[in-house]
Order: sequence, then structure tokens, then C-alpha cells
Amino acid sequence: MAIEQPAYGKTQISLALEASIHVGLAILLAAACFLILRPFIPLVSWGIIIAVAAYPAVKKLQLALGGRGVLAAILFTVALLAVLIVPVVLLAETLVEGVQALVAYFREGRLIIPPPPAGVATWPVIGAPLSNLWSLASKDFTEVVRSFAPQIKAVVPGVLSASAGLGLTVLQFALSIVVAGILLANAEAAYKVTGALADRFFEEKGREIQQLIGSTIRSVTTGILGVALIQTVLAGLGFLVAGLPGAGLWAAAFLVAAVLQIGALVLIPAVIYMFAISSVAKAGIFLPWCILVALLDNVLKPLLLGRGVAVPIVVVFLGAIGGFVAMGIIGLFIGAIVLSVGYNLFLAWLGRTPPASQET
Repeated sequence: MAIEQPAYGKTQISLALEASIHVGLAILLAAACFLILRPFIPLVSWGIIIAVAAYPAVKKLQLALGGRGVLAAILFTVALLAVLIVPVVLLAETLVEGVQALVAYFREGRLIIPPPPAGVATWPVIGAPLSNLWSLASKDFTEVVRSFAPQIKAVVPGVLSASAGLGLTVLQFALSIVVAGILLANAEAAYKVTGALADRFFEEKGREIQQLIGSTIRSVTTGILGVALIQTVLAGLGFLVAGLPGAGLWAAAFLVAAVLQIGALVLIPAVIYMFAISSVAKAGIFLPWCILVALLDNVLKPLLLGRGVAVPIVVVFLGAIGGFVAMGIIGLFIGAIVLSVGYNLFLAWLGRTPPASQET
């Protein structure tokens, strides 16, 4: 004789099955939305970061314009696009001209490399092999290229890919600035939405967490990335004025290194190269300028980082590296900020909330 299952048991099973189906459908919908929006995530993320970092300044501009928030957002967007596009155009022109001149010199056999200075051979570890290779290049550059042909062939596709990626990154930056302008034009509505999300996830601590996230973003954006951009602009001007071949490429390399807090590693070979190809007077002027650019972060970082939540440099470094691996060049900036926010949220979860600055 079969034993019938109680009615309440069947009801519980039906409810559990229905809830599982609803959860599964929600997960599938979220996954589909993620796949559709995935190409735009870096662009929108960077736009949100720019908007959050710039909001206090745009708010002051809005007050100066009599409360016209849309006009303030438009002026900010145009100014930021100009700051991005003008240096990129100048440096891109020098990069293209430098590559064309190098190719022309190489084809016509007019590429002349001066012999190495006498002191190069005395450098520890790398001095002797570098001096020998440099001497050979000054005598017969074609032979050096022929000896390194396999390595050059292996590197060329990567260089071309990196060049295309650099152009795409500039476009992403420009579009992110436009996204930031749209968000700033609707700042009040965006603030209410983020506040509602914070309340939903963190309940009574929602507003405190919202302030913590905003303060962390502003701190890292101005204190780390802002300083790196200022240094890059000054370094790029130095490269242009000094006539350094491929100044655009040098500036791009310096920007990456500056975000990683190792900008001096790019300036050192630039100075050495200037002493090798230029007059002592010009190289002597270029050297103190590079020293000034390298030391500038020691002055600016304490001033700018002190206006937000302190974040260890190692967190910024790891975030930049991980972001670069995950999303390319734009990930250098997004990764550093996202990991910094995650680090401070983790401290808040542990009950050691870092003090957020009071910004107006």
C-alpha cells in the first residue's frame, strides 16, 4: 500500500522548484546582459570614474555659472577633450615623422649612429656588451640588423598590434569623457541612483560606503593618475623641445611607467640617448628637466593624496598591472582605481573604515 506524501510537502517542493526556476532565469538574463554590454564596460567604467573624480570641480563651475549644470558639464567635456586630443595629435605627428625618417634613412643607407662614449664600457654588467654592440652599429648598422633579424621579425607584429591598440585606447578615452559629461549633466539623478544601490546592498551603512567609494576614486584619480598625466605632459614637452626622435612613443611609454610608479626607468634611457645623438649643451638642458619631471611626484602626491582616502602604492601597482592584462592600456587606470576601491571596502568590512575626507 503506497504512502501518500503530505500536501504541505508537495507545496514546499513546488515552491522550491519555482524559486529555482526564477533564480536560474535571473542568472541567465544577467549573463546575457553582461555579454551584450561587455565591450562597453571599460568605456563606461572609465566615464563613471572621471565623472566621480571631477564632480566637485564641476559643481564649483556650476555655481559660478549661476546653477547651469548642463552648461558646466559641456564646458568640462570640451576642455577635457582638448586636453586629451591636442597632446595626442602633437605627439602622434612626431611619432609618424620619426618612423618615416628612420625608414628613409635605413633604405638610403644614411642612418649614422655615433660611436659610444668612452665611459659606456666601464658600466657594471651591461657596459662591455653594450659598448661592443654600439660600436658595431656605428660602423655597420646593416650587419647589426641582420644579426637580430629573427628577434625583429618576432617583435614587429607586437609593435603593430600595440600601435593599433594605442589608437583604440585614445578613442576609448575620448568616448569615456563624453560619457562622463553626460553623467555630470545628470549628476543629481545619478547620485540618487548610486545612493539607492548603496542602501540596497549595505543597508544602514549605504551612504557611508557611497562616500567612501567616491573619496577613494577621487584620491587615486587625482593623486596617482593625475600626477602621472601631469608628468607625462611635461615629459612629452621636454621630448618635443629637445627633438627626441619618436617623442610620441617615448611619451606613451613614460605614461605607462608613471602609472606603475616607475617613470624614471623611461627617462634614464631617454637622457642617455640624447647625450649620444645630440650636443652636450642640449642634452645638458634636457637632463635637469627630466630630473624635475621625475621628482615632481614627490611634491604633488602628498598634496593630492591628502584630499581623499589613503591607498598603499602596492595596491595601485597591482591594480594597474592586473587591469592592463585584463583590459589593455585603459585597464592601467581602471584596474588601479577598482582595486583601490575594493581594498578600502574590505577594510570597511573588517571594521577598519579609512577616514574619508569631507569634500564639498
